[in-house]
Amino acid sequence: MDKQPVRTDRAPAPFQGAPYSQGIVAGDLVFVSGQLGIDPEDGQVVEGGIVEQTQQVMKNLSAILEEAGSSLDNVLMTSIFLIDLDDFQPMNEVYASHLSEPYPARATVEIAALPSGCRVEIAVVAGR
Repeated sequence: MDKQPVRTDRAPAPFQGAPYSQGIVAGDLVFVSGQLGIDPEDGQVVEGGIVEQTQQVMKNLSAILEEAGSSLDNVLMTSIFLIDLDDFQPMNEVYASHLSEPYPARATVEIAALPSGCRVEIAVVAGR
């Protein structure tokens, strides 16, 4: 199988040289690694709470998808990780504002922690 890495400066680079790609293109699919609410310009978590972090996550996902020749309109599946399910509603409002019907399939789970004190991480699979 032919797989091509996706790399853009408009989204955060992998943490400290960790062995993963921002995204991988395989055939007509784009697999985007989980994105956090980190500003790619300074490498810091955006100020604010779940709303601001989710906005940044969606910007990061969009940048990687665009670099791969896709967009948020082509997202087929999302995996969402929250450190507190009480953040679900505000996260969901931001999430919904960036996607359109038919909405992607989705899994949302609560986890113990995320890097850098982030509250949300989202990974996607999209078509091209």
